[in-house]
Formats: sequence, C-alpha cells, structure tokens
Amino acid sequence: MKIISWLVGIIVAIVLLVYVVAFTTVGNNTIKPLVQTEIQKQLHLPSKLETFYVRMDKFEINLLLNKNNSVHLEGTYSLFAQSFHVKYNLKLEELQTLKPVTKTQLLGSFHTDGIAKGDMKLIKIDGKSDVARSDTNYHIVLTDLNPTSIIAKIDSADLESLLYMVNQKEYAKAKIDLNVNFKNITPHKLDGNIELITRDGLLNSKVMKRDFNINTPRTAFSMNLGAVLKGDSVGYKYLLKSNLAKISSAGDVVPQPLKVNLNYKVNVKELALLKPITGADVRGSLRLDGDVKGSKEKMSITGKTDLASSNTTFKAILENFAPKSIKANVVGLKLQKLLYMIKQPHYADALFDMQVDIPNADMKNLKGNVNTEITKGLLDARYLTKAYKFSSQMPTTAFSAKTYTTLNKNMIDTKVNFFSTLADLNVKKARFNMKDASINSDYTVKISDLNRLYFVTERHLKGGLVANGELKKAKDLDFTAHSNIAGGKLDAKLHNDDFHADLNSLKTLDILDMLIYPKIFKASLDADLDYNLAKSKGKLSGFLSHGTFTKNKALDLIKQYAHINMYVQKFKGDVNADLNKEHIIAAFDLRSNTSSIKTTDTKLNTLTQKINSKLDIIANHNPLTITLKGDIKSPKVGIDANKLIEKEATKALQKEAKKYMDKKGTKELQKAANQLLKGLF
Repeated sequence: MKIISWLVGIIVAIVLLVYVVAFTTVGNNTIKPLVQTEIQKQLHLPSKLETFYVRMDKFEINLLLNKNNSVHLEGTYSLFAQSFHVKYNLKLEELQTLKPVTKTQLLGSFHTDGIAKGDMKLIKIDGKSDVARSDTNYHIVLTDLNPTSIIAKIDSADLESLLYMVNQKEYAKAKIDLNVNFKNITPHKLDGNIELITRDGLLNSKVMKRDFNINTPRTAFSMNLGAVLKGDSVGYKYLLKSNLAKISSAGDVVPQPLKVNLNYKVNVKELALLKPITGADVRGSLRLDGDVKGSKEKMSITGKTDLASSNTTFKAILENFAPKSIKANVVGLKLQKLLYMIKQPHYADALFDMQVDIPNADMKNLKGNVNTEITKGLLDARYLTKAYKFSSQMPTTAFSAKTYTTLNKNMIDTKVNFFSTLADLNVKKARFNMKDASINSDYTVKISDLNRLYFVTERHLKGGLVANGELKKAKDLDFTAHSNIAGGKLDAKLHNDDFHADLNSLKTLDILDMLIYPKIFKASLDADLDYNLAKSKGKLSGFLSHGTFTKNKALDLIKQYAHINMYVQKFKGDVNADLNKEHIIAAFDLRSNTSSIKTTDTKLNTLTQKINSKLDIIANHNPLTITLKGDIKSPKVGIDANKLIEKEATKALQKEAKKYMDKKGTKELQKAANQLLKGLF
C-alpha cells in the first residue's frame, strides 16, 4: 500500500506539474520563450509571441510574425473529446517580408478571418477574405485532415491587384467572379462544379508596348469557364472573347488515368498579343479549330487552319505525349503573309503547297515524306536591291519550285526543281545529315541570259551558261563546277574561300563576245585560275594557240606603215593576269613566224570598263609601239612608228644618195647625207 501511495503521489505530482506549466499564467510565461524560439526557427522570421494564454478548455495566441504581419487565434477545446472551436484572424500587411515562409515573392497585403471547429476526424472552416480587393467567403471541410469539400465565392476580385500580389506586371485590368461548389473532392468520387467569370477586362497597352514592343488598340475582353466534376470525369466549357481574339473549347477530361475528348476553336485577330503566354514573336491573324481525343498512351490531335490565307489540315498522333506520326496538307499558303507573320522582310510573293506524311516521328527513327510546290512566285526586286545594296536595280524575277523530300532517321534527302527568269536550278539529291549538320548535294544550274545578272556582276554579259557539280558542307565548304563554255571546258573547285579553275580550249572570240568586248583576236586558251574570294585577289596563267587577228585599227596601221599583213599570221604565246577586285593587270607575249606582240603592264578596270595598254610589236622585223586608252569597247589607238619610219626613210635616202654618189663618185657626199639623216631622226 505504501508503494501504491508513492506511485499515486508521483502521478499526481506530474499531473500538477504539467497543469501548472501548461495551464497557468506562471507556466505559460515559463514556456512562452521556448515556444517563441521554436517558432522563429521554423519560420526563419523574427517572430514574437505577444499573447500566449492557454487554459484547460480555452486559449488565446497572438503571434507577430514580423513587423505588420500577425496571426491571432482564440477559442475553446476539449482534450478528452479532441474537439475545438477556434476563431482565427490573419492580418498580413506586408507580404513581401514573408518570402522565407511563402518561398515565393509576394507583394501587397492579405486579410482573412473565420472559425474552425470540429475534431480530428471532421473539421469545418468558415471564413472570409479580401484577397485582391474582393469580397470572398469560403467553407472547407477536412476529413482526417484531408480536404473533402470546398465551397467558395469570390466577388469582384481585382485582376491588377492579383497580378501585383503574385509579383507579375499589370498586363490587364478586369473583375473576377469565382464560384466553387465541390461537395466532394475525394479522388475518384468527384462531385461539384466551378464557374469562373472575368468581366470588364482591358489590356494595358503601355505595358504591352514597353515589355513586348507590341502596339495594341484598345482591347476589351471577357472570359467564362464552367466545369462539372463527377466521379473521375471533368466536363467543361471555356470561352474567351475580345475585339482581337475569340478562343473556345469544350469537352470531357478524366485526369487519372488521363483521357480526353474535347474540341477547340481559335480565332485570333492579332497573334502578337499572345506573346506573353506563348513566347512566340509572331503577328497577324489566325483561325484554328480541331479535336483532341485519346489517352496518355495514344492521343490524336486534328485541326484545320487558315494560316497565311491557306487551307491547311493536320493530324498528329502522340504516344506518351511524344509525337508518333504526323500528316499535314497545306494548300494555297501566301508566302508574303507568312513572312509578315514571322516578322521577316517582304522577299517575295508566292503560293505555297505542302504535303507531309511522317508515319514515324521519333527523331531516332524518323521516316516519312515531305513534298512542296511554289507557284506564281515573284521576288520583291525593289526591296532586295535596297537590302543587299546592289549598284543597279534587280530585274523583275518570277519563279516556281518543287521539292521532294524523304526522311530516314538522321538523313534528309531532297530533290529540287527550281525555275526562274534569272536561272534554273535542279538538284537530283541533296542529303542533309541532322546528326552532324553536314550537306552533300549535286546541282545543275542553267542561266539563259547572263546579262540579267548585271545587278550582281556589275558588268554586262552576253549569252548563257550551263554548269553542274557538287556541294559539300561539313567542317569545310567544298564546291565543284563543270561547264562547256566558250567552245571549251571549265572545271572548277572551291575549298572554303580558295577557288581554282582549269580552262581548256576556250575560244577567245566566244569569251570576248560573252564579255561584250571587241572581237579582235581568235585563239584557243588553256589556263589556270586561282582566286581567293575573301581577299578578292587571284592570278591567271595561260597559253594561247592558233591565234589570228580580226580586222582592227592597230593592225591596219601596222599594215600601212610596215607593209605587212598580220591578219594572215598565226600567233601563240603566254598570257598572265593579276586580279585584285575590279583591277586587272595583264601581260602576254604572242609570236608568229615573223612577228611578235608583247605587253607587260596592261591595266583593265572591269567596273569602269577602262583600259590602259602599251603593246610592243615587231612586224616582220619592223618595230612599232601601239597604245590603247579609254573605253574597252572603243579605245583610242595611238601608234609610235618613229623607228619604222626612220628605218624605211633611211633606206630610201641611202638608195637615192647612192645613185647620186655613184654619179658624182665622191665619198664626201655620202658622209654628208648620213649626217643629215641622223639630224632628221
């Protein structure tokens, strides 16, 4: 009995101690600092317990979280029944100082108060709030501490205040009404509905201009969202209306496991307004509608749109949200409108058609076909001339094209047929490797009238050109070209900026005719050309054979003074040129059996079409110097025939003097005649 008495005494003492510590003023004051310290550790705030009053059946706590933010709790409770009736009041005047608790940056203020009552099995909370300057009432039921029912009504919440509270810019003004009636939100037992109404909406044009450089007219909007929850299914209807866009959607969604059956319609007058949401820097109008059906394992998305005035339809199959297959058909897309939408310059007008059939859209096992056709194409010559700073106006250029593309894993093979009034391009197979971004392509280009390229070449050309070769681009750029040109053959290759060409048996008359130069020399040219594109410098080394001259002023003068017909002679010899942009310094040494023509410093300017040349000619042992200056097509021809005249005059005078001297028979007369000739020349 004595032991039992001791045990009872100890228990009573412990109970009395707990009671004194927990439920008396002395005890409350004793543990208050300890509780305050623990709160500070948990909240990471300089919190202060201004009131800490706990009794056996009631309590009152006033916690100052930090300056201007407080929580007040007051009520009754039963330890044995584990029930309670609590009044709460949250006054948060400076949300920005509560980031350690909220874990996100909030601004402004928030107030709520209400009553929480019940026990640990069933709790009911009724309260009101002024969130975003609204008049809000809510009723929440928790079963075993899990929310099972929510009824809330928010009247006239201010969108600007809400955006400010969550630290977002004030993109729009609006009033928001929200009615939530979830009788049961237990998973798989959903029962309730929600209605969200946004009214009196108005976009903030100043903020849109400042943040996104978007000029928007006065834009009013409204939005309605209605949803009914039943079991596992959510049925909904959504409508957004404004003077710039209308977006609607309706259908059924089962969240878990995911199943959808819905339709959507989008009619946007100005896509630029969606940039804050989509992040896409596009503009213009768009209409789009279609269906979404299926589950996470297999989902079908279909649609049709008038993108860039086209008639476009598409269907995509997703497996676990990853693209499995894609089909699309684009008819009549206007290229000029597409360029406008993606904020690109107006390069051209054209109609664009495309057919896409990709049965396997997995990037590792990509397989499919993409065919395109461009018709009624017309380049914007005025814009291109200005944009690329052509020295002369680009001609009006019509074009069309067809491409046939095959996708096979990492490889994309494309066939191209491009036609225009400037040039035609045909590619039998252009291969692009997506893995290393390399390109390997053949090509054939045909230019019917080289003179139409004057805006690029800055010189008039005559005739046409057909060339073919290969293009390779990986780490380096390699390009080859082969052409039967000017009666001969050209084989060229480009490695990055270094260009080399082999010229075989080119006919000079054809070359001069192409360059629209006087056709004064007929010969066959074999040459090597090396040129650096980056530096615009190069050299030409060649050999001319079987050369004959056509009628020209220079040889006419030679015939006059030297009494020799160089037109019937055949010449051959070396020709060299140094190329520096538009400046050419040429040298050649041509010889026949009896004559030679040589120059070491002939200057040509392909831009100004000027020539400055000095030709040293020996015609049947008769020396002449001819100069060519001025316009290449019609230069001024000068001739220095002093040596030839001296030689011919000396021979004539010596002949006459000899007759005279033979007649007189004196050596003195011959000596005097020779001195006279020296004086003349």
